[in-house]
Formats: sequence, structure tokens, C-alpha cells
Amino acid sequence: MDISLKNKYALVCGGSKGIGLASAVELSKLGCNVTLLARNADSLGDAIEKLDKTKGQVHRFISVDQSNPHDVSKRLSTIGQGFHILVLNSGGPKGGRMIDASLSDLQAGFDSLLLTNQIIVKHSFEYMKKAHFGRIINIISIGLKEPIVGLGVSNTIRGAVGNWSKTLAYELGPHGITVNNILPGYTMTDRLSNLMEQRAKDRNMDTDALIDTYLEQIPARRLATPDEIGNVVAFVASPAAGYINGVNLPVDGGYLKSL
Repeated sequence: MDISLKNKYALVCGGSKGIGLASAVELSKLGCNVTLLARNADSLGDAIEKLDKTKGQVHRFISVDQSNPHDVSKRLSTIGQGFHILVLNSGGPKGGRMIDASLSDLQAGFDSLLLTNQIIVKHSFEYMKKAHFGRIINIISIGLKEPIVGLGVSNTIRGAVGNWSKTLAYELGPHGITVNNILPGYTMTDRLSNLMEQRAKDRNMDTDALIDTYLEQIPARRLATPDEIGNVVAFVASPAAGYINGVNLPVDGGYLKSL
């Protein structure tokens, strides 16, 4: 099975921690040259030291805020070269009911999760097309299939990203470019910790007790680790996954009840 990514270049968004960093680490183990993108330069500097360099790879990082599409576009224009692999990953919108969301909440979600993604893909499309190899991998959420209570804006934006991805899969497939969505379930990340703490506070519950109620709904009876999501990202990015295109792939321990 050909899973080598030697001489391939990847851009991993949200790459300084969590699922983004875990994905970057796994890509680097397959020989990929990785560029990390996130806001904090210090965190990125620490993260890049965790990437595998044993196959002669060269890793870099870009410090920019994904919530500002204009700044992302400006930074990418200074790079020139595109990427074979894009891991489009960003922290989700703040929690809350959809009915309580403001227009600015929705705009912020679209900016960071859809408009910025479009800018990044357009930057690398010709590069992928010339190589007849491209992997666009969106880290979305199980909320794409079953809306999550209390994440109104996220559910809405993730749905838009899902259909954007499916449209691109149809358009770009003839050029050897695949577009797929990874749907993580409940995963041990800072975002999940913050969400659970807030939910526990709202319900006047102990955080661990609240998490236990979620574990009861997961057949695996545990949370995912970021590296388990990263493993799936790395495989979908590999040549071996060249005929997987336009799918939503849950990595959720069996949580989703839909097929």
C-alpha cells in the first residue's frame, strides 16, 4: 500500500495544537514537508519541533489569524508555491442557541471556516492541477450529520462547508484532486474542555460527571485522542486513498446513530 508522502507539501491549518498538530505530525512521519498555520508564532515554533525530520523534510510555519480572510490571502500571496495537501482546520464558533446568534457571530463563522478555506484552496489549485495530485481535507464535526445541541452557529456553518466540499469534489476530481470531510466525534482538545466546562457550569454539574453522560452515548466508551484523528487525515492524504472523494468520514467511536 502506497502511503508515502515524500516530496509532497502540506499546509495544516490550526497546526499549533490539538487535531491540527496531530495531523501534521502524522503527515511528517510519511515524509511530507509541512507548513503549519495558526495565530501564535511562539506556539507554532514549539509545534514545529514535534514534526518528523528523519526523511530530509523541511517544515515551516505561517503566523496569521484564520478569522481574517484578507490577512490570510495577503500572507499566502507572499509564499508563491502552492501545496499538494490542505488540512483545513480551525477552532469552531462559540457555543449557544441559533436563535440567540447575532449576524456578527454568523459572519465570523463564515469568515474563518468558509471564506478562508476558499482562499486557501484557490491559492493551491493550479499547483495541485499541474501535479495531478491534490488532497483537500476538511476537519469538520459530527455536527454536520447530526446537529449538536448548543452549537447553533457551528452546526450552520459546518453544513455550508460540507456542501462546499462536495461541490469541489465534483469539480476538481478530474484533476486528480480529492476533497473529503473528516468528522471528529468528541475528542480530547482544548475546545472540548472549554465547551464541557461551560455546559457543566450552565447545568450546575461537575464537569467529569457531565463527560460521563457523553461517554455513555459512545459505544467505544471513551473520548478520541487527537492522534487518532491525525491517523485518518494522513491516510486520506496518501496516494492509497486516491479513489476516496466527496465523502463525510466520521471518526467518532460509533457515536452517530445515522449511517
